[in-house]
Amino acid sequence: MGALHEGHLQLLRQSKSENDTTVLSIYVNPTQFNNASDYDKYPRTFDSDIELARSVGVDVVYAPQTSVMYPIGFDTSIDPGNIARSMEGEFRPGHFEGVATVVVKLLQAVVPEKLYLGQKDYQQLAVLRHVIADLNVSVSVIGVPTVRHHDGLAMSSRNVRLSVEHRQLVPVLYSALSICREMFQQGERNVPTLRDSVLKNIHTVQSCSVEYVSVVDAVTLQETNVVSGDMVVCLAVNFGDVRLIDNIILEVEKN
Repeated sequence: MGALHEGHLQLLRQSKSENDTTVLSIYVNPTQFNNASDYDKYPRTFDSDIELARSVGVDVVYAPQTSVMYPIGFDTSIDPGNIARSMEGEFRPGHFEGVATVVVKLLQAVVPEKLYLGQKDYQQLAVLRHVIADLNVSVSVIGVPTVRHHDGLAMSSRNVRLSVEHRQLVPVLYSALSICREMFQQGERNVPTLRDSVLKNIHTVQSCSVEYVSVVDAVTLQETNVVSGDMVVCLAVNFGDVRLIDNIILEVEKN
């Protein structure tokens, strides 16, 4: 959706290294915002985005107008199903219907062989993999690891809205996730214990409110108290009026 940062550039560099042609879509999609003020506040930096895209060698920028994406009379949406009901789906009703619909439309317009998505929005990555498989869309989905600042904060267009005080506190999110992963690597398999560890560490700072911390199956995103394979810890936390999401993957060692 524009407001490009190093995380986006990493997606573009990987695409450039693996393909003959790289297309970047830039479109602030209104249907995935359940809060109109959040849509209005979303940063729009198209000119600088184009310069950044040019700096990493992007071949084409596809930046459609809303009148093209949603012409008068448009009345179709994609319901991704149960994988989109929890976490972001619970706190942002309609969000993933908007995401799934706009991404399928973008794919139909560009017809790429591969789609590169960041793992920072892990549920979005899982939802789109599910939708693309269910609808037999002919594209391979490539998940690219989260790019972080030196203190662990996941890069996001929202970070620029953090106050100076909150910017000093937000590294607690990655710290809490990292401690949870260490517990998992050391053999902890009790999901409530892992979740409680994340909450306990986040609550060492006072200036935030937790929307959710969920430990879910890495493919289905279903919550379970029994670890049967790779898991992912996802969270959403508000610092003032800035809502941040993050996650960390808990990989089971393969024999």
